[in-house]
Amino acid sequence: MTEMRAGGKVAWIFPGQGSQYRGMLRLVEGSEDQVRLDEASEILGYPVRKLLGEDPDNRLDQTEWTQPALLLVSVLMAERKMREGFSRPDYFLGHSLGEYSALVMAGSLSFGEALHAVHLRGKAMQGAVPEGAGLMAAVLGLDREALQEVLKEMPPPGPGEFAGMANINSPGQIVIAGSRSRVQAAIEAIKAAGARKVIPLAVSVPSHTPLMEPAAKEMRRVLEEIAWKRPVSPVVSNATATASSDPEDLKEKLLRQIVSPVLWEDSVRETLRLGVDRFIEMGPGSVLSGLGRRISDSVRWESTDATGKAGEKG
Repeated sequence: MTEMRAGGKVAWIFPGQGSQYRGMLRLVEGSEDQVRLDEASEILGYPVRKLLGEDPDNRLDQTEWTQPALLLVSVLMAERKMREGFSRPDYFLGHSLGEYSALVMAGSLSFGEALHAVHLRGKAMQGAVPEGAGLMAAVLGLDREALQEVLKEMPPPGPGEFAGMANINSPGQIVIAGSRSRVQAAIEAIKAAGARKVIPLAVSVPSHTPLMEPAAKEMRRVLEEIAWKRPVSPVVSNATATASSDPEDLKEKLLRQIVSPVLWEDSVRETLRLGVDRFIEMGPGSVLSGLGRRISDSVRWESTDATGKAGEKG
């Protein structure tokens, strides 16, 4: 199968946590994928076919295993599309963890380096706060200005407390994160402000907040050891919603992403401004395609996962 490009620009988008599901192995069971699966098992010290298959040890929803599993599946699916004749896109972008997948396919990071890095990233994020001390919640039906005002008007936080926007996903869908008590108080204030629904997520890691500073410090050491290369096409970074082809700049933005909000809606809008009219989701599920249609229904959104699986993006 050869890709047909009829004008306009193309972006490949890569999912993050929330898109994983048990049985993803069937997406990457081709003969060409076996070398990568073996390589991943060696790097991680665990049989990835088991992780991506029935997951008998229940590791897939543990952050340190979710992250490499998603990167592995996303990269293998993108590599398959290239073997089928797809051209490299004009832009790459990924949601949170997915930014690593984007950087691999853009040629800035090697597969092995990225897989090792995200495994350590998951561990560092999980260890940045005590178990159960953090909380994330999806806010539906309240725009970011109104949400920001609610958070601003809350009583001053106590020592070590924080609640703020973590993922700005699409119009009407924003995820907040922070310390458990502060987020719980924010949930009540947000409901009182008229949000349609606020859904606490089954995630104890307050990703993309200042509480992740210990993880950012650990990841700086990891990313400094990698031989970064210039991408074949620009990568749009979550932290700033700007496109770049400078390796040092991309590395700094990847570190900044750990402690600052994922500006997904802004990143998509920037890519639209740059002339992209076709987005192809490279990875399991179709979460990003769904979010994308809420941002713009005048461009093409495609998913490479034909199973119809989809999850919540947190």
